[in-house]
Amino acid sequence: MKGPKLLCQLVLAGALGAGLVACGSSGSSGSSSTPSTSAPASSAPASSAPATSASAPTSGAAAEKVISANWAAFFSAKTPVAKRVSLLQDGPEFASIIQAQASSTLAAGATAKVTNATLVSSSEAKVTYSILEGGQAALSNQAGEAVYQDGTWKVGVASFCSLLALENGGKTSSLPAACKTAA
Repeated sequence: MKGPKLLCQLVLAGALGAGLVACGSSGSSGSSSTPSTSAPASSAPASSAPATSASAPTSGAAAEKVISANWAAFFSAKTPVAKRVSLLQDGPEFASIIQAQASSTLAAGATAKVTNATLVSSSEAKVTYSILEGGQAALSNQAGEAVYQDGTWKVGVASFCSLLALENGGKTSSLPAACKTAA
């Protein structure tokens, strides 16, 4: 029965387009000092470039649009690894995982689509997203969080680590230390 395993691989490889290899590695040993929140990726048009300056909006529809665009960029195989790292809360702690996943053939065809981003505060948002593989839903209507860190809306560590745990069959023992503090 390859269905569930393939779905998990597609979800994780595609979902992070460059960052869900942690299941098979010990990952980073750093810890997260900011609240863990993450946001899903969106398949926003290429013209909506992710906002990374300190001027990223923190309220209203403009902030929600930036959150969706940044999630899409994080999960896109077309986004350079360094940019993906910058779009993940405490991203440098996960750089080796993101780099390792970047060469995955499954990740190459995966994208994320944000269907809803709702601001909870000026630094946190709840996100509903789906992971798509070849345009087909591999993981639908997932709950995630986005966090505003260093002037940028980023995928939250908690969301990223949840995907890593899913890829690892629900086990968290081999996840990076930063995931353990994000729970």
